Amino acid sequence: MAEPLIQLRQLTKSYGRIVALRGVDAAVDGRIIGLLGPNGSGKSTLLKCLLGLLPYEGEARVLGLHAATHGAEIRDRVGYMPEQEAFLAGMSAVELCTYAGELSGLPRTEAMQRAHAALYYAGLEEKRYQPIDGYSTGMKQRVKLAQALVHDPEILFLDEPTNGLDPRSRDEMLELIAELPERRNCTIVLSTHLLPDVERVCDRAMIMHQGRLRFAGTMDELRSTRGRDTELVVDVKADADKLAAALGELGARCEVVSPLQLRVELPADATSITVFQRARDAGVQVRGLGVRRETIEAAFLRVIGDPAPVAPPSSPEVAA
Repeated sequence: MAEPLIQLRQLTKSYGRIVALRGVDAAVDGRIIGLLGPNGSGKSTLLKCLLGLLPYEGEARVLGLHAATHGAEIRDRVGYMPEQEAFLAGMSAVELCTYAGELSGLPRTEAMQRAHAALYYAGLEEKRYQPIDGYSTGMKQRVKLAQALVHDPEILFLDEPTNGLDPRSRDEMLELIAELPERRNCTIVLSTHLLPDVERVCDRAMIMHQGRLRFAGTMDELRSTRGRDTELVVDVKADADKLAAALGELGARCEVVSPLQLRVELPADATSITVFQRARDAGVQVRGLGVRRETIEAAFLRVIGDPAPVAPPSSPEVAA
């Protein structure tokens, strides 16, 4: 079997008495992977360990390479967009991207050609000769993305790429990120504390909290209520309470939301067919049935162990 893009075994990193990563184990694959967590949860530290920029305990492998001993090789194959500004005063966008390409081992002529191409992709072709000092926040984020792309990486680490952006710039940045896997043939690891960003562009998620990995899986797995598919939302023409009573006789837990809707947690030996059978026997017409899904905010709070306010489910997915 192919080795995962990222493999972690008991990865631990401390800064003196402060433990930033606590025995993280994970095997990571995907197209756009959201690395989620509150500020201070260990996301940036994890990325720097994977790039071989920080010493650590345990094991971290990227593209099959050990980060502790093959950091330079990893950085040749991985693009990194840091959270903080990373350019010298007076440097233009072309100069920064060319320099980044040369650091990755490209000859200067090729590095400059790729710098122009990356800046064009990032939408900065008209501003590429201007000093970055005078750029807006949105333009600075774009040039950081361009320098991460200049050497055509296999994986792209993006650390808070929409931080500080206005709504329009944020939308534009997320559109660029969503296109990257297909247009640049690379995998994205998107590190952020902004849940809507992950929900919009990611197919998988990793959730960090207090230095520990609390969840790793698909977005559907994250949003499934407690990981089960037996909690249903049932829409009826009328008399939801009658159907609730009929299902309750089987041991189902029911909550009548309105005369037209109820939430049902079925016992282990029941299926959605049971709902239709009981509805028919009770003379109740079912108009819709779907698996109950949490909002990503509720799922995130559940995973990290914080109480979440009770919220209505999102629109049910109609069962086939």
